[in-house]
Amino acid sequence: MGALDHISELFDFSLGSSSKKLKKKLKQLQTVEIKVKMDCEGCERRVKKSVEGMKGVTQVEVDPKKHKLTVIGYVDPKKVLHRVQNRTGKKAEFWPYIPYEVVAHPYAPGAYDKKAPPGYVRNVLQDPEVFKLARASSLEEKYASAFSDDNPNACSVM
Repeated sequence: MGALDHISELFDFSLGSSSKKLKKKLKQLQTVEIKVKMDCEGCERRVKKSVEGMKGVTQVEVDPKKHKLTVIGYVDPKKVLHRVQNRTGKKAEFWPYIPYEVVAHPYAPGAYDKKAPPGYVRNVLQDPEVFKLARASSLEEKYASAFSDDNPNACSVM
């Protein structure tokens, strides 16, 4: 049987598990959230149509009040972002906001964003070096506020 197995591997044209040459990487189902500025229904329609025809896209949702595009499917997030930027000509970026309940100190400088939709703040969990105060523990916050100008009971020795 060893010779027959060898010959069958040489002439195997199927996409089965024994074919080592034609293995294709399968993409996982992903939800991609993108921030795109939309002013009117025409902008909304253009943004939606830019990704509807992509291979692997199963669902597209547009929320013009939040300036948010949600794409669900077997897609690469970078390709979706690039396609939205090229097809619409608009500035687009990955959704930079998270619900404010997730962040320990949502109103710390760097986390709070006036342009964020209601109930959302900047995602400080991705870049902890830039936004140390938003991720500070209660002990660190006590020491920082002890010498703060905003605190009326702060130390005035300095």
